[in-house]
Amino acid sequence: MAKLYYRYGAMGSSKTANAIMVQYNYMERGQKVLMLKPKLENRDGASTVKSRCGLETECRFVEDITLDDARGYDCIIVDEAQFITKERVQLLVRIVDELNIPVICYGLRTDFQENFFEGSMWLMAWADSIEEVKTICWCGRKAICNARVVDGKVVKEGDQILLGGSSQYVSLCRKHFHQGKLGEE
Repeated sequence: MAKLYYRYGAMGSSKTANAIMVQYNYMERGQKVLMLKPKLENRDGASTVKSRCGLETECRFVEDITLDDARGYDCIIVDEAQFITKERVQLLVRIVDELNIPVICYGLRTDFQENFFEGSMWLMAWADSIEEVKTICWCGRKAICNARVVDGKVVKEGDQILLGGSSQYVSLCRKHFHQGKLGEE
């Protein structure tokens, strides 16, 4: 029986690399895999999913997929799933329940203000399996917060979505996130 998986982690926890490796494992066994991402995520081009460590693969947009499009696949993988809508999560649930196709989503749990994204909220509510992809803070403790950094300081005001990488975001443990500490002083 297929399941809806949500694998979440703070920024820099290798979620995208993990997604690409899972795709590779399926394909190596002769399975047909559909890699998806939201249209909003365009940092690496329209049809590419790329990890910080250099792994990359072709993809389609999750917004363009219908239930019929999913037929014939052995697995569907969604990267940057925090950016998808409630309706798209509902479609993923239908793919699992009606077509018996496993769907594996990767994304952030919360934003830089510790609020859920729409996609992560509904995935946390409806996923059959929720798994954390771990990374660490500069202090060595588990990082669970995504700090937005502007001019070398943690900021907690602004639009929820600002696409960026390690130059704009840092993963911190909760203590250092609340303290706004980016390292030893």
